[in-house]
Amino acid sequence: MKKYFYAVRSGRKIGIFNTWDECNAQVKGYKGAEFKKFSTKEEALSFIGIEDKAPVANICEDELIAYVDGSFNSTTKEFGYGVVLIDHKDNETTFSGSDKNEEYSVHRNVAGEVFGSIRAIKKAIELGKSKIYLHYDYMGISEWAEGRWKTNKELTQRYKKFIDEVKTKIQIQFIKVKAHSNDKYNDLADKLAKEACGVE
Repeated sequence: MKKYFYAVRSGRKIGIFNTWDECNAQVKGYKGAEFKKFSTKEEALSFIGIEDKAPVANICEDELIAYVDGSFNSTTKEFGYGVVLIDHKDNETTFSGSDKNEEYSVHRNVAGEVFGSIRAIKKAIELGKSKIYLHYDYMGISEWAEGRWKTNKELTQRYKKFIDEVKTKIQIQFIKVKAHSNDKYNDLADKLAKEACGVE
Protein backbone atom coordinates (compact mmCIF):
# COMPACT_ATOMS: atom_id res chain seq x y z
CA MET A 1 0.00 0.00 0.00
CA LYS A 2 1.44 3.36 -1.06
CA LYS A 3 2.35 5.74 1.74
CA TYR A 4 1.25 9.37 1.59
CA PHE A 5 2.15 12.47 3.58
CA TYR A 6 -0.59 14.90 4.52
CA ALA A 7 0.68 18.47 4.89
CA VAL A 8 -1.31 21.07 6.82
CA ARG A 9 -0.17 24.64 6.09
CA SER A 10 -3.06 26.32 7.89
CA GLY A 11 -5.10 24.49 10.51
CA ARG A 12 -5.39 23.76 14.22
CA LYS A 13 -1.90 22.31 14.10
CA ILE A 14 0.67 22.90 11.35
CA GLY A 15 2.73 19.93 10.23
CA ILE A 16 3.02 16.64 8.36
CA PHE A 17 0.60 13.79 9.17
CA ASN A 18 0.78 10.14 8.17
CA THR A 19 -2.97 9.47 7.87
CA TRP A 20 -5.97 11.32 6.48
CA ASP A 21 -7.77 11.00 9.84
CA GLU A 22 -4.93 12.85 11.62
CA CYS A 23 -4.93 15.53 8.93
CA ASN A 24 -8.71 15.85 8.91
CA ALA A 25 -8.72 16.46 12.67
CA GLN A 26 -6.63 19.58 12.07
CA VAL A 27 -8.61 21.05 9.17
CA LYS A 28 -12.26 19.98 9.47
CA GLY A 29 -14.34 23.04 10.33
CA TYR A 30 -11.22 25.25 10.43
CA LYS A 31 -11.81 28.48 8.50
CA GLY A 32 -9.18 29.05 5.83
CA ALA A 33 -7.61 25.59 6.19
CA GLU A 34 -4.86 24.74 3.70
CA PHE A 35 -3.75 21.14 3.26
CA LYS A 36 -2.58 18.74 0.58
CA LYS A 37 -1.56 15.10 0.05
CA PHE A 38 1.94 14.29 -1.23
CA SER A 39 3.88 11.20 -2.25
CA THR A 40 7.14 12.39 -0.70
CA LYS A 41 7.98 14.02 2.62
CA GLU A 42 10.19 16.58 0.86
CA GLU A 43 7.23 17.86 -1.18
CA ALA A 44 5.06 17.98 1.95
CA LEU A 45 7.71 19.95 3.85
CA SER A 46 8.11 22.34 0.93
CA PHE A 47 4.34 22.95 0.87
CA ILE A 48 4.30 24.13 4.48
CA GLY A 49 7.48 26.13 3.99
CA ILE A 50 9.86 24.40 6.36
CA GLU A 51 12.38 22.93 3.96
CA ASP A 52 15.94 23.51 5.13
CA LYS A 53 17.88 25.15 2.36
CA ALA A 54 21.64 25.48 2.16
CA PRO A 55 23.07 28.83 3.25
CA VAL A 56 23.36 31.34 0.43
CA ALA A 57 26.81 31.98 -1.03
CA ASN A 58 28.31 34.16 -3.77
CA ILE A 59 25.86 37.03 -3.59
CA CYS A 60 26.03 40.19 -5.70
CA GLU A 61 27.20 43.57 -4.45
CA ASP A 62 23.64 44.88 -4.12
CA GLU A 63 22.46 41.87 -2.10
CA LEU A 64 22.70 41.06 1.60
CA ILE A 65 22.48 37.90 3.69
CA ALA A 66 20.75 38.17 7.08
CA TYR A 67 20.26 35.81 10.00
CA VAL A 68 17.73 36.77 12.66
CA ASP A 69 16.60 35.24 15.94
CA GLY A 70 14.60 36.18 19.00
CA SER A 71 14.67 35.44 22.72
CA PHE A 72 12.46 36.13 25.73
CA ASN A 73 13.20 36.83 29.37
CA SER A 74 10.31 35.31 31.31
CA THR A 75 11.33 37.20 34.47
CA THR A 76 11.39 40.71 33.02
CA LYS A 77 8.88 39.99 30.21
CA GLU A 78 11.38 41.56 27.80
CA PHE A 79 11.99 40.19 24.32
CA GLY A 80 15.27 40.53 22.47
CA TYR A 81 16.48 40.14 18.91
CA GLY A 82 19.80 39.46 17.25
CA VAL A 83 20.78 40.14 13.64
CA VAL A 84 23.81 39.06 11.62
CA LEU A 85 24.37 40.69 8.23
CA ILE A 86 26.86 39.40 5.64
CA ASP A 87 27.72 41.32 2.47
CA HIS A 88 29.21 40.18 -0.86
CA LYS A 89 32.75 40.44 0.56
CA ASP A 90 31.83 38.25 3.56
CA ASN A 91 32.02 41.22 5.94
CA GLU A 92 29.90 40.56 9.03
CA THR A 93 27.88 43.16 10.89
CA THR A 94 25.90 42.32 14.02
CA PHE A 95 23.39 44.24 16.07
CA SER A 96 20.74 43.49 18.65
CA GLY A 97 18.06 45.12 20.74
CA SER A 98 15.24 44.51 23.16
CA ASP A 99 11.85 45.87 24.06
CA LYS A 100 9.25 45.47 26.74
CA ASN A 101 5.75 45.75 25.36
CA GLU A 102 2.94 43.95 27.15
CA GLU A 103 0.94 43.34 23.96
CA TYR A 104 3.92 42.04 21.99
CA SER A 105 5.50 40.11 24.88
CA VAL A 106 2.73 37.50 24.79
CA HIS A 107 4.48 36.26 21.64
CA ARG A 108 7.65 35.70 23.71
CA ASN A 109 10.74 34.99 21.54
CA VAL A 110 8.67 35.23 18.33
CA ALA A 111 8.27 38.98 18.99
CA GLY A 112 12.05 39.25 19.00
CA GLU A 113 12.37 37.37 15.72
CA VAL A 114 9.75 39.62 14.10
CA PHE A 115 11.54 42.76 15.30
CA GLY A 116 14.88 41.34 14.16
CA SER A 117 13.47 40.66 10.69
CA ILE A 118 12.11 44.21 10.42
CA ARG A 119 15.45 45.70 11.55
CA ALA A 120 17.43 43.55 9.09
CA ILE A 121 15.21 44.53 6.15
CA LYS A 122 15.29 48.23 7.11
CA LYS A 123 19.09 48.10 7.30
CA ALA A 124 19.34 46.45 3.88
CA ILE A 125 17.17 49.22 2.40
CA GLU A 126 19.31 51.89 4.12
CA LEU A 127 22.38 50.32 2.52
CA GLY A 128 20.75 50.50 -0.90
CA LYS A 129 20.49 46.72 -1.39
CA SER A 130 18.05 45.31 -3.92
CA LYS A 131 17.66 41.89 -2.30
CA ILE A 132 17.97 40.33 1.14
CA TYR A 133 18.26 36.62 1.91
CA LEU A 134 16.54 36.42 5.29
CA HIS A 135 17.41 33.31 7.31
CA TYR A 136 15.07 32.59 10.22
CA ASP A 137 14.05 29.60 12.33
CA TYR A 138 10.40 30.41 13.19
CA MET A 139 8.01 29.56 10.37
CA GLY A 140 5.72 32.55 10.94
CA ILE A 141 8.39 34.93 9.63
CA SER A 142 7.65 33.82 6.08
CA GLU A 143 4.08 32.61 6.56
CA TRP A 144 2.73 35.93 7.89
CA ALA A 145 4.77 37.94 5.38
CA GLU A 146 3.45 35.96 2.42
CA GLY A 147 -0.14 35.85 3.65
CA ARG A 148 -0.37 32.11 4.37
CA TRP A 149 -1.00 32.60 8.08
CA LYS A 150 -3.68 34.88 9.51
CA THR A 151 -2.45 38.10 11.06
CA ASN A 152 -4.97 38.49 13.86
CA LYS A 153 -2.72 40.14 16.49
CA GLU A 154 -1.28 43.66 16.47
CA LEU A 155 2.31 42.39 16.17
CA THR A 156 1.62 40.17 13.16
CA GLN A 157 -0.54 42.83 11.50
CA ARG A 158 2.23 45.40 11.96
CA TYR A 159 4.78 42.98 10.51
CA LYS A 160 2.63 42.12 7.45
CA LYS A 161 1.93 45.84 6.83
CA PHE A 162 5.66 46.56 6.95
CA ILE A 163 6.46 43.75 4.50
CA ASP A 164 3.76 44.94 2.09
CA GLU A 165 5.14 48.49 2.24
CA VAL A 166 8.76 47.52 1.51
CA LYS A 167 8.08 44.99 -1.26
CA THR A 168 8.53 47.73 -3.87
CA LYS A 169 11.91 48.73 -2.39
CA ILE A 170 13.60 45.37 -1.86
CA GLN A 171 13.22 41.73 -2.83
CA ILE A 172 13.03 39.41 0.19
CA GLN A 173 13.91 35.73 -0.05
CA PHE A 174 12.88 33.85 3.09
CA ILE A 175 15.08 30.88 4.01
CA LYS A 176 14.10 28.56 6.86
CA VAL A 177 16.93 27.13 8.96
CA LYS A 178 16.82 24.61 11.79
CA ALA A 179 17.03 26.13 15.25
CA HIS A 180 19.95 25.05 17.45
CA SER A 181 21.55 22.98 14.68
CA ASN A 182 25.10 24.32 14.98
CA ASP A 183 24.53 26.81 12.17
CA LYS A 184 27.24 29.39 12.88
CA TYR A 185 25.23 32.50 12.02
CA ASN A 186 21.91 31.30 13.41
CA ASP A 187 23.67 30.47 16.68
CA LEU A 188 25.28 33.92 16.71
CA ALA A 189 21.90 35.62 16.15
CA ASP A 190 20.47 33.50 18.98
CA LYS A 191 23.33 34.51 21.31
CA LEU A 192 22.87 38.20 20.50
CA ALA A 193 19.12 37.98 21.12
CA LYS A 194 19.64 36.31 24.51
CA GLU A 195 22.22 38.86 25.59
CA ALA A 196 19.93 41.71 24.53
CA CYS A 197 17.16 40.67 26.92
CA GLY A 198 19.37 39.33 29.72
CA VAL A 199 18.94 35.59 29.17
CA GLU A 200 22.00 33.53 30.13
